[in-house]
Amino acid sequence: MTQIANAPPVSVPPPSAMLLRRFCRSRTGVIGAVLLLLIVALVIVLPGLSSLDPNQIDLTRIEQPPSASHWLGTDELGRDVFIRLWQGGQVSLLVAFSAMLLQLVIGSILGGLAGYFGKWTDMLIMRLTETVMCFPFYAIAITTAAILGASSWNVIIIIGLLNWTGVARLVRAEFLTLRSLDYVDAARVMGIGHRQIILRHLLPNALPPISVYATLAVATGILAEAALSFLGLGVKQPAPSWGNMLSAAQNMRVLSNEWWLWLPPGLLVFTLVLSINFIGDALRHALDPQSGQS
Repeated sequence: MTQIANAPPVSVPPPSAMLLRRFCRSRTGVIGAVLLLLIVALVIVLPGLSSLDPNQIDLTRIEQPPSASHWLGTDELGRDVFIRLWQGGQVSLLVAFSAMLLQLVIGSILGGLAGYFGKWTDMLIMRLTETVMCFPFYAIAITTAAILGASSWNVIIIIGLLNWTGVARLVRAEFLTLRSLDYVDAARVMGIGHRQIILRHLLPNALPPISVYATLAVATGILAEAALSFLGLGVKQPAPSWGNMLSAAQNMRVLSNEWWLWLPPGLLVFTLVLSINFIGDALRHALDPQSGQS
């Protein structure tokens, strides 16, 4: 009994350390995180280190191949592609992350209300959700962008207002499970209001699946921005984005002979989306208590 009483306490790692350890077990997740951090660092740092203006037109250097003075050549207006590539990354990432936050806010509010209150509230919100899901995303997005005009803020609004349904259904399912637990009943008995129960007890416990969804929403936002900008309905020129830089590939001459105008932004979009998907998959396994040693 004395030995048991004097035994040193068992050290239990904090939840954040356990989550990081489980995440690091995924090789693809670590690769994705490294790639994402590298791209974000380059997007933030490189435009500030260069003295070149990404929008400066030089008609004497139109569509020149890569050289010592222009590492990725110049475009159809003589602008430096290398600087525009990383400046465009800032715009694309801003659009993707802002659209993701808008989706999470709308979806979490509506899904939380539907899952917590149920009954007619749940019925109305779910009918609205199903109605939005019935419309094809790109058909509505292209039509809306054509009406509102091309701008980065319009792209954020379009993506956010059309893609919130997934997180709403996810939050609703989590709240339906959590609201029947004993600690929620105890909070109601103690007289705690609905707002405090939702914000302090239910929403924090629903954050793991929401965080996984957020990673996938960023990837979806990058692809949607690239698609709309490729069609001339996204980020408006002369501001660069990876999508409107890819629009150069519409010209068969450029596609065949001037790879530096479309291949770098295409590779960056592919790499960034792939890395975010790797992170999302690894995060899902790390947050899933049933995943064991995976």
